[in-house]
Order: sequence, then C-alpha cells, then structure tokens
Amino acid sequence: MKIGIYGGTFDPVHLAHLVLAEQCRDQLKLDEVWFIPAATPPHKVGVTIAPAKQRLEMLELALSGHPSFRICKRELERSGPSYTVDTLRDLHTEFPEHEWFLLLGGDSVNDFSKWRAPDEIAALAKLVAVNRGSQPLEPNEREFLHVQMPALDISGSNLRARLQSHQSIRYLVPRAVEEYLRQNKLYQTDGQQQGS
Repeated sequence: MKIGIYGGTFDPVHLAHLVLAEQCRDQLKLDEVWFIPAATPPHKVGVTIAPAKQRLEMLELALSGHPSFRICKRELERSGPSYTVDTLRDLHTEFPEHEWFLLLGGDSVNDFSKWRAPDEIAALAKLVAVNRGSQPLEPNEREFLHVQMPALDISGSNLRARLQSHQSIRYLVPRAVEEYLRQNKLYQTDGQQQGS
C-alpha cells in the first residue's frame, strides 16, 4: 500500500491539517494517511504544549468517519524526542511491504536539511512538499513530489491565541474539536491547561 505519513504536534488539530492530508491522499493516490502526533517535538523542547492525551483525543475526533485516515501512536509511546527518522526506521521494519510518503508543509520543507538524518529519511520515504496556495517554497537540493492545496491561513498558534482571548474558532477546526476545546477550556487563560 501507499501510505502518507503526516507528523506534527497537532496542538490543536485544525482544518488546514485535514485539507493537507486529503489533498495528498487524492493527488498522490495514497491508500491511507497516517497521522503521527509527536510526544516531544525536538524543535519545541522547553515549550509548553497540551498534554499528549488531549491532543490525541482531539485528533481522534477530527479523523472520525474518514476511512483512509488513521492515527499512529508510536511516537507517543516512545520516550525521548520524536525524531522522524526513528519513526520511519520502525515503520520500515514492521511494514516492509508498504511504500511511504512523508508529507511536509512549507516550513518543514524549508527546514528539512536541519532535521536529524535527512539523507536517511529521504531514502526511507518519498518526500512530499505541500504548497499552501501561493506560499513560496525555498529551492531545495532534494527531490520532492509536489502537492498543491488551497491557501488556508490557519495555525495552531493563532488558534491558541484566539482561544486565550475568547474569540470564535468556528469553521477553523472540526465542530467536534471545537466542542472538545470549549468543554475542556484548553488554552484559555482561566483554564487548567495553557498552550504556547
């Protein structure tokens, strides 16, 4: 099978994440897209993020009903920082029959050369650069497959800021995630949990 791997903090998961995954599934004819929530993102060490349990619950709500979307919990179950190369090594060992596609948004494409073992990652999976609307991607020496998606200016940091200031996030996240955030008071200044 052709499997797309989509890693991230998903803090919180939002519609741009889902559109990116669906456009990759459709344009690359992927059989499935596996969302891999990071436990401890290496680039966010020391930064407060929502607990893994709550990020996972929101992801489960967001992906419910899509037959080709799955959650892979392997990074949540592994101790230490969540490095993509470690995850891909594990997946290759466990599922040698699959063909892997690593889905990367613009920021990740531009930073890819700074990741741990980028050459090995490129050997373990086809690299997919997703261009959000007219967002430019910097030239890169590596070969990327290219996927175009509609321009959606939605980010986790913007959503967290909106929630902290009690602004609406309707139509920026799936309705079930919006309700979860409201009920759990995630990221709100008067709630128990704070996002960064």
